[in-house]
Amino acid sequence: MEEERIVLCGANSYKQKYYFNEDFSGLPEQVKQELKILCVLFTEEIGGTLTLEFLEDGTLTLNVSHEDADYLFDEIGSELKIREIQREQSELMLALERYFQVVFLGEIPDDDEDEEP
Repeated sequence: MEEERIVLCGANSYKQKYYFNEDFSGLPEQVKQELKILCVLFTEEIGGTLTLEFLEDGTLTLNVSHEDADYLFDEIGSELKIREIQREQSELMLALERYFQVVFLGEIPDDDEDEEP
């Protein structure tokens, strides 16, 4: 059985469109702009379609797809760029996961992680 996913945002190089799920309109404007830049730059550089999606447990995933006939799609570059985004934007990704877990799943954050022993 496939896990349900909730799309946060995405960009499509074929239609030259950016999508932002309005269910997340409570995010700060700066975060929304950062997501837009991330998605659009990815698809401009690599091609295809990039979506940021939440799994049922609140984990944020970056999904890339492309049309079979797209011979310009950079598959190796795609993998490398995803790893770069995960590394360089790890704080943003973690903050988005926490936002989703609190706002959408109703979980109470565990503040023990931030405290010194």
